[in-house]
Amino acid sequence: MDAVATAKEKMTKTVAALERDLGTLKAGRANPQALDRIMVDYYGSQVPINQLGNISSPEARLLVISPYDATMIKEIEKAIQKSDLGINPSNDGRLIRLVFPELTEERRKELVKLVRKKGEESKVAIRSIRRDAIDSIKKAKKDGDITEDDQKRQEEQAQKATDEFIKNIDKVIADKEKEIMTV
Repeated sequence: MDAVATAKEKMTKTVAALERDLGTLKAGRANPQALDRIMVDYYGSQVPINQLGNISSPEARLLVISPYDATMIKEIEKAIQKSDLGINPSNDGRLIRLVFPELTEERRKELVKLVRKKGEESKVAIRSIRRDAIDSIKKAKKDGDITEDDQKRQEEQAQKATDEFIKNIDKVIADKEKEIMTV
């Protein structure tokens, strides 16, 4: 596989990681992905909440977790309380309810800053991938594996891919900012 294809693959994974990361940010709406990082002690092993029950969002600011094993309700509640969600779960013996509070204007602005920071980190990663690709293209030219024309063409392709992925990141960031700032 050539350097440009490898770089594109890595860049795709970087954008996907950013989207996953931003998906866990709560934007005033109840999002089941917000629970993805929370691990529960399930008979001695750490298991993600989404493997212990069904998570639904019947209303915009409510998540309902219905555990497959009713004896796990207390453990799931404990894990949510220990997490950085800042939401107090309530249960009725069968279901756990999480009510997400409305975001304040100040909190929305903090979240937008965080989104931009994560976006910038992803852009730095993309540029680093481009640099690695160009280094390996130059090495291939030096080793006589490719011609000068091939080198130029591949470097242009690497730059084009970088520009394209940076644009993708900008769109992901803009979409998330819009979602956060929508009241």
